[in-house]
Amino acid sequence: MGKIAFVFPGQGSQSVGMGKSFFDSSEAAKKAFAEADEAMGCGLMRLAFEGPSDLLDRTEFTQPALLAASIAALRALGERTDFIPACMAGHSLGEYTALVASGALDFKDAVRLVHLRGKFMQESVPQGAGRMCAILGLDLATVQVICDSASIDAARVVPANINTPEQIVISGSAAAVDIAANLAKERGAKRVVPLQVSAPSHSPLMEKASERLGEELEKISVNGLRVPVYTNVEAAPLSDGSRVKELLCLQLTNPVRWVDIVRRMKADGVDTIIEVGPGKVLSGLVKRIEKDISVLSVSEASDIEKALPMLDA
Repeated sequence: MGKIAFVFPGQGSQSVGMGKSFFDSSEAAKKAFAEADEAMGCGLMRLAFEGPSDLLDRTEFTQPALLAASIAALRALGERTDFIPACMAGHSLGEYTALVASGALDFKDAVRLVHLRGKFMQESVPQGAGRMCAILGLDLATVQVICDSASIDAARVVPANINTPEQIVISGSAAAVDIAANLAKERGAKRVVPLQVSAPSHSPLMEKASERLGEELEKISVNGLRVPVYTNVEAAPLSDGSRVKELLCLQLTNPVRWVDIVRRMKADGVDTIIEVGPGKVLSGLVKRIEKDISVLSVSEASDIEKALPMLDA
């Protein structure tokens, strides 16, 4: 029998009402949201459950709300089974959730960190100076050539999220992203989709945010990982707590290597991936990367019943 991995969603998976079904059905989930509210010092739980959506979509609130909803889902699942996955991973913000789940980061510390991470990301680039865009139908090598061609001096654009072999998000200076988008269309991209984001994540424009995040990371303690986490930067399993801070800082300026993560997991014996937390974005990506990996999403409390036979087998 193969191994089972847990993965946790990142920004873009949020929606008003996320986590409410877990809160309504699980004492552990209730406690998770209460801890998150205490760490934030504001009504994070109410924002997740009731919105408004424009406030929930602000990066500095999206990130802690998604983290809280994902940990609430994980703890609700943990009330029903003592199963421990072979490994874990998270997409961008979701890596913090994985590190909390692995025991490396304290939950309240992580809530505060990702709130500041979101603020630093927004403040690092003037409004309108950065941009992100999804390119569908071109491979990474082609997108890399396009980004290199579109980058001039300080106006740079880079592959930011390698989500599937032919779904790649680019990020960077607004002018360079626009040039790259036009080049992608000329090279035959099926679709080029501008993303409604407040910061050009995973690009060199996040250097200042990375430095500020590093200063905050120095204020917290990091433990060893009980379960290996495949990191965004290296797409390899991490068990050494001493490298967590370094990799979280690098994550802001480096691409999310989701394709490599899923393929490395499969090579390491994973045949089942369970997405824990709001939405089903990662489940869809995994299916497009490795069709023979079994995928299940635990995004609502009712999904726990579907997961238990797989976990308790």
